[in-house]
Amino acid sequence: MDDITALIMDDHAAFRRGFARLDDARDDAERLAIWEALALHLDVHAEAEETILYPHLVRHGDDGEDETLDAIGDHNKIRDAIAESKLHPVGSDAWWAAVWTARRENSEHLAEEEDEALPDFRRHAGVELRAELGARWLTFYGDHKNGRNLRFQDKDPKEYVEEHR
Repeated sequence: MDDITALIMDDHAAFRRGFARLDDARDDAERLAIWEALALHLDVHAEAEETILYPHLVRHGDDGEDETLDAIGDHNKIRDAIAESKLHPVGSDAWWAAVWTARRENSEHLAEEEDEALPDFRRHAGVELRAELGARWLTFYGDHKNGRNLRFQDKDPKEYVEEHR
């Protein structure tokens, strides 16, 4: 069975590769193709974490509430930057500014999650739970292929924690 933390780390590696591909893109058509796929993956990933990982971490982690508040806030910043990018022509200064905001926020989020939230989760989640959540993760991606039936909108971090505590 797949461990949810390994699946999350796989996504993180894919994000890093996606941003590197964007660096290497030769024209706006290529930039658009790379960015649309990357932005969708970032959005779906945030929804998956908010549906599957963070409800467990907020209740069982040593610093679960604080880590969850921070993660939901990070997801909001990434979502907002993605939405901003869609308002501008690909390759324009405004588009690049939005993409770089998404990249910077994502890089900070990945580091915090990998160094704090995921280790905290691993300390409190047994192998069976991690495998069960990994199966749910894979099902989530299958059920929401290309973002189907997902609404990518910001969540109030405090309300989210209260709801899942």
